[in-house]
Amino acid sequence: MLATGGRIFVPEQALYLKWRPLSFADVVGQEHITRTLRNSLKTGRIRHAYLFSGPRGTGKTTTARLLAKAVNCTHADPELRPCNACPNCVAVNEGRFLDLIEIDAASHTGVDDVRDLRDRIAFAPGEGQYRVYIIDEVHRFSGSAFDALLKTLEEPPDHALFILATTEIDRVPPTIKSRCLPFEFRRLSLLEVTDRLAHIAATEGLTIERAALELIAREGTGSARDSISLLDQVVADPSEVITLELTQRILGTASVRAVRDLVEALLHHDLAGGLVIINQAIDAGSDPRQFCQQVVDHLRALMLAQAASPDLLEASQEDKQMYQRQAGQISRNGLLRALRLFNDALNQGSSGWQPQLALEIALIESLTEPEAPPAAAAAAVFTAPAAPARPAEAPPRLAPPGTPAVVAAATVREKWPEARALIQQYVHERPEMQTLPDLMQQAHVISVEGNRITMGVKNRLHVEKLNDSGRLRWIERALRRILALEQEIVVRFVQSDGSGEIYQSTPAPDALNDPLIETGSELGAEIHIHDD
Repeated sequence: MLATGGRIFVPEQALYLKWRPLSFADVVGQEHITRTLRNSLKTGRIRHAYLFSGPRGTGKTTTARLLAKAVNCTHADPELRPCNACPNCVAVNEGRFLDLIEIDAASHTGVDDVRDLRDRIAFAPGEGQYRVYIIDEVHRFSGSAFDALLKTLEEPPDHALFILATTEIDRVPPTIKSRCLPFEFRRLSLLEVTDRLAHIAATEGLTIERAALELIAREGTGSARDSISLLDQVVADPSEVITLELTQRILGTASVRAVRDLVEALLHHDLAGGLVIINQAIDAGSDPRQFCQQVVDHLRALMLAQAASPDLLEASQEDKQMYQRQAGQISRNGLLRALRLFNDALNQGSSGWQPQLALEIALIESLTEPEAPPAAAAAAVFTAPAAPARPAEAPPRLAPPGTPAVVAAATVREKWPEARALIQQYVHERPEMQTLPDLMQQAHVISVEGNRITMGVKNRLHVEKLNDSGRLRWIERALRRILALEQEIVVRFVQSDGSGEIYQSTPAPDALNDPLIETGSELGAEIHIHDD
């Protein structure tokens, strides 16, 4: 509050604070919670501890304050609590209600903080019927602090009410969860947030396009608080007409047209055109990370339209038709590959002095591998054509004795993880090869003699599985590709403990053929056979 020339100016309050719900009816998107709480108020069945969990900005702390206000409201009709008119409600709204204690667990993590709370909890409330303790981000408590809190929750006084809030429910001990009534808050839908923003804008006298509100809601990712804060950021002049283009410039988002054009370039394998679109969008002021997020959202929409139905999407009918059309122009594998690559680029964060680099790499890698029928994918990548299984009596494809090694053992050892990663990209199309990358991870290089590469594996069953002719072909083709070898190579696996010593090969007991043992072995279990 400032005084100038005899006039008093009150700073404009932030919109998210100004529009914080004052009653349960104002809470958006959490009707499954507010209905239960209002029924408990009506029946007088108030629990001593509640646990609110869910994403940030979905109303956990706000609902906790509403509950604290409602249980201390003095209105005669329980269905109208909180009334926001009685002295207790007014005191809570103004932040001066002494029987409401809010604790930020992020800055009060120790056991001493909880012990201090426990010492004060015995005092009766001074103004209301309940003394309410709201503990925000409760998952930040230490183990000893949780132990101290548990003792308090087990035997609380009748006048005490605890409301715990967390964004990471998995980090809250089960002992704490079991002593609280849990409520799970959900992200708000795009329509719910957009309608809420439209109501706020209309009440505030703002002129803003519906498309701009949808963009703000989308950037808020299901958080009402974040979305309202973004609306506040966009509104510089209340008398200004806020368009979609203005909102995009302020928020640093790319135009919808740029995102769609990039996806179209991806669908038509237009690498040069896609790179031009990315750089034009960044040069025009789009934030690279937000642009990448928009691309991921668009590709996800294609995935849902292709795998299920465009009706799952929160979009206009025209956009649903566009998603359906684009989804039909790309294979399932190609779409999933692009989605993973752009999502990885999004998770990389900053790319240093070239902010668009992660986007460019994601586009190039999405278009690097040519589309091929699933059955021929492995052969196309490993360059060598698929050969029939080698008969047991066929002569080995070995170089004559004394021939120099085609590649150094150290090089094979260095490149082995790359060969495994290459196979990992394609085994999803071959169910019988699903476990091959995991089996390869157990192997180590022993020697290279001529064109024969000998690999060691500790587990006898793993040796047998890796020496399967089908698996050997995949491994040999992958190694030839990674090592850039023109001549044929032969790979064999022997049982070895990693020191280079090769165990005597003996027939596997019948027990090793048991499917349960095979599955356990492929999952990394050690198999021990006892002769007695």
